[in-house]
Amino acid sequence: MSSSNNDAAAATHEEVQVANDDATGVVRSTRVTVSQSRVRKAFDSTYRQLSRTANVKGFRKGKVPRGVLEKLYGASIPEEIERILVQETLEEAIGKSGLEPVVQPEVEAGSPAPDAAFEYTLRIEVKPEIELPELDGLPATAPKVELDAAEVDAELERMRESNAPWVEVAEDVKVENGHTVTFDYKGSVDGEFFEGGTAEGVDLEIGAGRMIPGFEEGLVGAAAGEDVTLKVQFPADYGAENLAGKDAEFACTVHTIKAKVVPELDDEFAKDLGDDFDTLDQLRSKLGDDQIQRKERTATTAKQKTVMDSLLERTDFDVPPGIVERQLNNQLQQMAQQFQGQLPPDVLQQQLGRMREEGRESAERRVRESLVLEAVIKAQALEAGEEEIEARFNEMAEAQGMDVKQVKEMAASQGWGAAIEAEVLDQKALDFLVSKATVEEEVAADPAE
Repeated sequence: MSSSNNDAAAATHEEVQVANDDATGVVRSTRVTVSQSRVRKAFDSTYRQLSRTANVKGFRKGKVPRGVLEKLYGASIPEEIERILVQETLEEAIGKSGLEPVVQPEVEAGSPAPDAAFEYTLRIEVKPEIELPELDGLPATAPKVELDAAEVDAELERMRESNAPWVEVAEDVKVENGHTVTFDYKGSVDGEFFEGGTAEGVDLEIGAGRMIPGFEEGLVGAAAGEDVTLKVQFPADYGAENLAGKDAEFACTVHTIKAKVVPELDDEFAKDLGDDFDTLDQLRSKLGDDQIQRKERTATTAKQKTVMDSLLERTDFDVPPGIVERQLNNQLQQMAQQFQGQLPPDVLQQQLGRMREEGRESAERRVRESLVLEAVIKAQALEAGEEEIEARFNEMAEAQGMDVKQVKEMAASQGWGAAIEAEVLDQKALDFLVSKATVEEEVAADPAE
């Protein structure tokens, strides 16, 4: 390469210079200087392009003198030059700064001039340098995992109730609380029937509290085939203003009365449930196993949360505000998608506004957790193995009822494969912290005490 070419290369290299401030926090300032020659080239190029496209009376396109263009467009050209220069030099400037932005840097710039160098300042947010405390023996708490026979008995009772058939009672049995009644009714206020006050073949469980006060109570004691007149009063805060607080009469005809027949708790009950149960003991054992698994999952979640609480309490670092804002926006976006179409637009916007204020603390917590887990992963040299990533894909496929190949193809096409690896690593870091923690088991208080 000739010396002239070397000089040109050196000049190009020096067209963009950077100077970092001396700060050591998560928000840094970098001053970027673009050489006067680069600025002049940008002005020249912009005016040449403008000359080819501008419509100026008395001149053909491409033949408009620059002086004329400067008079016509000179006030607006610097703003365009600023945009061009920042866009062209931003990546190079960040690279030369040696900083790794965690969000898009903010730019503050003056107005460029063709006869001077152009300067702008980057506000660059970077990850904090985290000094981890001693990780052995971090305190954590979790509920003690033990079988509660009373919970198993309560679950069996719920199963008996949910599997109990409704059977029509004998002719001489009258309506009681807990019965289901099939009936017709026709309501009137001051002798006039009202809209919505008439229905036929209604099924109503007596005592469930579905009707206005006094209605269900008024049916108690009635027999199948009997006509009953109920005198009730609508609540003062009833939804229909024309009925609120009014006295009403309902002419009712009871057609059928059914009672729930709860099955005996025996081997036959277990067999009727299916699932290959032959005896009540097998069913009880399965319920006990399920209970232990639920409690183990709850205990694991509690350990992870409380050991993370302990770690964050012992780890002091600043959080880049831009990451918190991004996390908060992600939370708001998820909320908006969840409730889209379920809430009126104005109500949804009110909820999102409230969430923006109230959700900032939780957003910062999530960011802190992510950063400290990243520090643990680095300190312990944790890696996500192929088998672990494969297992996570299998879990996702099973949860979504999809073939694992489809899930992998989605990850590849949508670009979230790396997020799966990060998720596996975070989980390994949490598991590591729990394995080193000093866990105190909490015994649930006896409700009878």
